[in-house]
Amino acid sequence: MVKKFGFWTLTFLVIANMIGAGVFTTSGFSLLDLGSPEVVLMAWLVGGGIAVAGAYSYGMLVKAMPESGGEYLFLSRAAHPLLGFIAGWVSLIAGFSGAIAFAATAFESYSIPEEIRPPWLPVGAVAIASIVLAGAFHGLSTQTGAFAQNAVVLLKLGLLAAILLFALAKLPTDVWQGLEASPESPSGWALATAFAGSLVWISLSYSGFNAAVYVAGEVNNAEKIVPRALVAGTGLVVFLYLLLNAIFVYAPPAKAIQGQPDVAAIAARALGGEGFEVFVRGTIALCLLTSVFSMMMAAPRVYAKMAEDGFLPSQLRLQDGRPLMATIIQVALATFLVLNSTLEKLLSYLGLTLSISAACSVFCLFLPTIRKKTILHLSHLVPAIYILATLLAAGMMISFDPWQMVGTLVTFSVGAIVYLFMSMLKTAPNPANAEISKSVSQEDRVSE
Repeated sequence: MVKKFGFWTLTFLVIANMIGAGVFTTSGFSLLDLGSPEVVLMAWLVGGGIAVAGAYSYGMLVKAMPESGGEYLFLSRAAHPLLGFIAGWVSLIAGFSGAIAFAATAFESYSIPEEIRPPWLPVGAVAIASIVLAGAFHGLSTQTGAFAQNAVVLLKLGLLAAILLFALAKLPTDVWQGLEASPESPSGWALATAFAGSLVWISLSYSGFNAAVYVAGEVNNAEKIVPRALVAGTGLVVFLYLLLNAIFVYAPPAKAIQGQPDVAAIAARALGGEGFEVFVRGTIALCLLTSVFSMMMAAPRVYAKMAEDGFLPSQLRLQDGRPLMATIIQVALATFLVLNSTLEKLLSYLGLTLSISAACSVFCLFLPTIRKKTILHLSHLVPAIYILATLLAAGMMISFDPWQMVGTLVTFSVGAIVYLFMSMLKTAPNPANAEISKSVSQEDRVSE
């Protein structure tokens, strides 16, 4: 296979995956639970630190296994094929299908708000169109899709920088209404559980930090280039997220954004009126569209790897270097979720499911199949911090509302059942092969 992707393409892939719907929708819900803008920003800072630790840890996994496939590959090779299949199943249902639907739905809400939607345009039509367009780019031509993505990511970063500069120019004035009075935060255990819940939501916004591992098999010198791209892309996004969320929670009054999904648009209106709001909505729509494109680039590679190992139909393998059939399946699944879910329903489910899957993948670094040094070696400190922080936040969120675990458990359980079914199909005798063997035996006897 010709190696197609370099450092900048991989870095832009990470950035495009991370800057999606979450950063423009999460702070309103977090502020409702946490009360204080300062605590919300602290949650984004802690989440950013966890994401950088995760990017570094995934880089260590790629050094050990420089192939495409992501969590499916890591857990299959280092732990057990069952765990790998469940991780791949999570990618299929939540990691990519759910995340693509989430980004596409948010793209529609920002590009065509409800108040200006034409009566003839069905809800979900714009979201589905963005998914189909992304699938066409990456399913038909890998090189064209990568080039288009890189160009749009550069444009996206330029527009985000323009928004930040405009907001900073307004800082000395009294326009920043959120600075005037800060609501009180809950205290004690209530604050701890609310903070943990916000961290799980925020982890969804940071979840694209591992995007480059899904195409590692198509990179020259992947064990060096992919880890650098993971950390570089994640570090830049953490910096942008902190600046953006400072604007979101401080520009408008706190009550105006509490529990609201379109916090970025509300903040833009508070800073620069309707004109600036339109500009910000357009920029966010572009960010969300590139998020859809980047996930559509990475997702089919996981299914192609699973097909190569015999756990998905062989038609999903790469064909002439393109994951055509896998891309078609991804488009269909994401479209189904757009038609049958909402942003609020997807947020907690995706954050919890993906954070647990990622923590399990990083744990592979401690298994004898990969580990080359003692468990207590200093090189394992960062992965240990990532695993403990991720599982602690998830555990506290579940303790506060155990029902949030139901969707995650169902996803894992169905994945295990499908694995057992596919394993039986792999081991079952093939009648066609039996007939061929019988024929060969008869011919051998005749020749004798």
